Amino acid sequence: MLPTDTPASALSSMLTRQRDAHHRKPFPDWPSRADRLKALRALLTENETTICDTINADFGCRPTEEVRLLELFPALSSIDHALRHGRRWMRPRRRFADVWFMPARTELIAQPLGVIGIIVPWNYPLYLAIGPLTDALAAGNHAMVKMSEYTPHFSALLAKLVARYFPAGEVRVVTGDASIAQAFSALPFDHLLFTGSTTVGRQVMRAAADNLTPVTLELGGKSPAIIGPGARFAHAVERIVYGKSVNAGQTCIAPDYVLLPRARVEEFIHTARRVFTRMFPNFADHAPYASIINERQYRRLLDLRDRSVAQGAIAHALADVQDDARRRLPLTLLTDVVDDAAVMREEIFGPLLPLVPYDSLDAALEYIAMRPHPLALYLFETDRTAQRKVLRYSQAGGVTINDTLYHVAQHRLPFGGVGASGMGAYHGEVGFRTFSKMKPVFRQSRLNGIALLNPPYGKRFQRMLKLLIRH
Repeated sequence: MLPTDTPASALSSMLTRQRDAHHRKPFPDWPSRADRLKALRALLTENETTICDTINADFGCRPTEEVRLLELFPALSSIDHALRHGRRWMRPRRRFADVWFMPARTELIAQPLGVIGIIVPWNYPLYLAIGPLTDALAAGNHAMVKMSEYTPHFSALLAKLVARYFPAGEVRVVTGDASIAQAFSALPFDHLLFTGSTTVGRQVMRAAADNLTPVTLELGGKSPAIIGPGARFAHAVERIVYGKSVNAGQTCIAPDYVLLPRARVEEFIHTARRVFTRMFPNFADHAPYASIINERQYRRLLDLRDRSVAQGAIAHALADVQDDARRRLPLTLLTDVVDDAAVMREEIFGPLLPLVPYDSLDAALEYIAMRPHPLALYLFETDRTAQRKVLRYSQAGGVTINDTLYHVAQHRLPFGGVGASGMGAYHGEVGFRTFSKMKPVFRQSRLNGIALLNPPYGKRFQRMLKLLIRH
């Protein structure tokens, strides 16, 4: 039986307890932060099997291999990266003062913000909880984590484990439905990170605005994959099929549609079918392929597909089995999709993949530019001139060239959206800075000439001011 959800009435007192604990030690030293990160690492490594089994229970079928590769590994890797580099991130950044203020000195001190709120989606419930929590703890903060009601078993497990590995004043996990999430986002956190849909992101931002709480929004959108004229075509198809098939396409940075040369659409379909069959042989017989999270999402995807077909699209399922009982939907390509179809306007978040033919790379770039900025963009192209062109004339949260998904796994690259796909970023040192106040400090020298600018504003002052303005 699942434990009772966190009551909304308890959220304020929970935040107060976190804030009080932070005030008692507002700038924890590196050994204290490292201990918290090591506790987080132990939580994952000592409970790996239970974690994988619980996420599988929430999905109905979520291959252990995918959980370990796409959630556990990057979560542990992010913790290890913070443990290796966090002490250096903490060091004050010393600078020379501007020449007119010499010999004064300046520096930036990474001050912990306080209590960080983290709202976690259901699609990668482990990694999208642990990733931002790692950055928040490395930066010396306390944290409250709101889990998704769509993953009740794992949410309950993480709440229990966090209570076992952390004092209540350091990290707390909150469970509950959308009403709890609304109350959570309205709390006066020192920073709030939300990962989820653009629609809900707007609601979170409105709630945070009442408290002037700064937000990092990791949203989504329609991430394109471009197969350029000079692409290694078979490689491009394989990597796109992979990026759209893991977790059954329930990935915020999964390719949402493919732009490809008009003459190669049929070749893409045939190649994709071979690749999918090779990756998931015997699809009907418990192939390691994720289920859609729940019946509501499954029916939404079927409706997107069927409405597209009703408008003239052709559906090309890459396996012959549609398993309604286990909500397993094979990757399905869509051709001849009209531009105003829902599948071309809404983020798909599942194994449907429209193919959009183009006549020139410029036309493909114009197609992308006319739409809201995506969270990710994938380019398959060997020609460096074409690569530079796409990078200069497209806007996206992040880009992977000649592969899919993997820009998000780089600790030294920020992860974040732009425009409708989000604001702000985290991961590694960027995440450390996101959850810190980079406090500027000006240290005046004992010997200085600043008194020359004091009133009364006589001739000496005018000469000094004239000199300052001239130079």
